[in-house]
Amino acid sequence: MLADRMAGGTAPLSERCKEIILGSLLGDGSLRIHEPYRNARFAFRHSAIQKEYFSWKARELAEIAGDQSVWQQGSKKKPDGWGETKLRFQSRALPALTEIFRLVHKHGKPRIRRKWLNVLTPLSLAVWWMDDGSLVADSRQGVFCTDGFSLEEVRILDRYMKKVRGIRTTIGQVGKTNRYRLWIRSTGALQKFLRLILPHISVASMLPKVLLLYRDPRLQQRWISEVVQRSHFHRAVVEKHLRDKKKRWKHFRE
Repeated sequence: MLADRMAGGTAPLSERCKEIILGSLLGDGSLRIHEPYRNARFAFRHSAIQKEYFSWKARELAEIAGDQSVWQQGSKKKPDGWGETKLRFQSRALPALTEIFRLVHKHGKPRIRRKWLNVLTPLSLAVWWMDDGSLVADSRQGVFCTDGFSLEEVRILDRYMKKVRGIRTTIGQVGKTNRYRLWIRSTGALQKFLRLILPHISVASMLPKVLLLYRDPRLQQRWISEVVQRSHFHRAVVEKHLRDKKKRWKHFRE
């Protein structure tokens, strides 16, 4: 059990809550200990256009929420520094979150280490993908925006994906910067990864992140059937999001 592999199994958080937190910490989530508190708080924020996904995550983390854990930053008239309205979640300060803080931080800073990655579950990976993953190259390759991690940390992620998950990934430099991203360049490897996380995609608006695009109608219908089979969504919902997505990709516009 995940609880038995973290902090002596004493954390009172539910397994599902920890899995979501551990995945989101690879993406948009953060853990911080604010003065004068002794314990950590978990926080994340998303654009208002991702309200459905934000609300799902906030509901899933209700056990660590307080009375005022959710609020809006910026507005259409006065956007925040990100240039658009943001929805923000911040938990209560809890000893259980401090245990996770110790797992994922070294010398007070988040550091990718195998002892963190080894407790990730398919749900954790699904949250990471929904936070920071994207389909690119005519929606036949995938990339994780790991810009905030060092090259050595991205290498650790690369080895984890290959050795533990059996998914072939590569590392790509972002232009001439010191930022690096983790890529899934093979369509076969991408399919394998998406099959792993599909049962944990619970938000319809996130379906475009798992919908591969094919020009061959037979291959397209085959992937639609896989998405329907492995997720809880009805075919009509999946097909609607596929049509909407194809309208945004010029090579697939009818």
